[in-house]
Amino acid sequence: MMPYMWRTAAAAGLGLACFFLGEGVARAGSAEELLASAKRLEQAHDDELAARRYNEALSLDGSLAEAWLALGALRTRQGDHREAERVYAVCVARLPGLLPARSAHAEALHALGRTPEAVQEIELLARAVPRERRRIATWYTEEGRYPAALATWRLVLARAVVDHDDETVAEARTMVRALVLVARPVDPAAYPTNGNRVRQMLGRIARNGGI
Repeated sequence: MMPYMWRTAAAAGLGLACFFLGEGVARAGSAEELLASAKRLEQAHDDELAARRYNEALSLDGSLAEAWLALGALRTRQGDHREAERVYAVCVARLPGLLPARSAHAEALHALGRTPEAVQEIELLARAVPRERRRIATWYTEEGRYPAALATWRLVLARAVVDHDDETVAEARTMVRALVLVARPVDPAAYPTNGNRVRQMLGRIARNGGI
């Protein structure tokens, strides 16, 4: 009698496991279908319905990285940086190893004027991709914080040398040379500085690869 009961219980347990497995596969399939639908709607310029479909896909499968990134990119394209930041923040919390989401989150934070938080995000990203610190240096330059930009480029240069990243080494050396001229102490009364002109000069240096 007992072996029969065990067999019955085992069969019931196996049936229940198969049910939940099938349910999980169905849910995942539905999430993928919603993602595909959202992409089609976005291509048709129906952004709000597309956003709704992305959210529906994520409600079924919160690990669907492509849906998080697409929804954040959609909000960024709409100029809604606050909503984009919220999307990427939730994504990073759910999927901390998704580097494109962390990168996009930093950009959204910076667009909102939350530069210190954006810098923290890039520093986390730089643990895996050290050359990403270039973005911090660029932000500091755009804000006219030339000593901070110089210090950051020096960090970028030091790490690039260690990593044998020749392209970044060349770029960083160029920017360090330029910023040494800009960031050195001067008498602002005797040598007034036009911030926009300095930024334009640094932009030309970065593009042309030399002073």
